[in-house]
Amino acid sequence: MPKKMSGENSKATAARERKNEKLTADKNAKEKAKEDAYWEDDDKSLAKKQSRKEDQEKKRLEALAKKKERDELAAQEEKETLSKIVKVNPVKQTQARIREETERREIAAKKASTKPELETHLSKPIEVNVNRVNVDGSEARTIDEAISVLSVSSEPVVDKHPEKRMKAAYEEFENIRLPQLKSENPNMRLSQLKQMLRKEWQKHPNNPLIASMRS
Repeated sequence: MPKKMSGENSKATAARERKNEKLTADKNAKEKAKEDAYWEDDDKSLAKKQSRKEDQEKKRLEALAKKKERDELAAQEEKETLSKIVKVNPVKQTQARIREETERREIAAKKASTKPELETHLSKPIEVNVNRVNVDGSEARTIDEAISVLSVSSEPVVDKHPEKRMKAAYEEFENIRLPQLKSENPNMRLSQLKQMLRKEWQKHPNNPLIASMRS
């Protein structure tokens, strides 16, 4: 009887062990399948997230490119508009540029006024002609003889054609006096300065007509 019971227990134990092994194997298989499914779902979620991120970055780059294009077009249009405005209405001189130009002209006028006056036939003293013919027909070869000739002759020498020297004398007067008038009147126009110049010339001693009338 004991041997028989021992044999039955051995078979039952083996059967239980096989059953337990099968249950354990099934359990492990289910857990592994569940774990694989979990990671598979997680990979899909990550892929979706990555895809959405890439789409967002693509849209952002496209938006930046469009904005840059709009800005460039706007800048080009503004440049063309300003160019047209400049052609129709030239830019006026600013107050700073006007002051700078005025100062530059004043400095140039001062430099011109400090230059020594050019010696001309109008500023030179009249020289005695030592070869002047005496009243008796002989030539005056010395200064004493020339003085005697001048003292004998009571009739003054008259410039019969002063207008021939007028243009050269006026140009010389203008070159000297005009820079001085510019320096004295920096806010006046050139036409006004020349009008003042002509008025002064009418009474100036270097005017051949004045000298002719005085003689």
